[in-house]
Amino acid sequence: MDQRTIDPKLLEILVCPLTKGTLRYDEGAQELISDSAHLAYPIRDGIPIMLVDEARPLEDN
Repeated sequence: MDQRTIDPKLLEILVCPLTKGTLRYDEGAQELISDSAHLAYPIRDGIPIMLVDEARPLEDN
């Protein structure tokens, strides 16, 4: 199983480019979640893709 994790120090530094809010890591989906913007930023090959155009809108629960 090649499940990658993100460095906790990197997660402390990164913010949502749209709202500048904090992000949370979804290890299963390999995404960084911005609850404030309702967006999920993908992580590809261990690299967070912090572009709003690449983010997936979160489903309303």
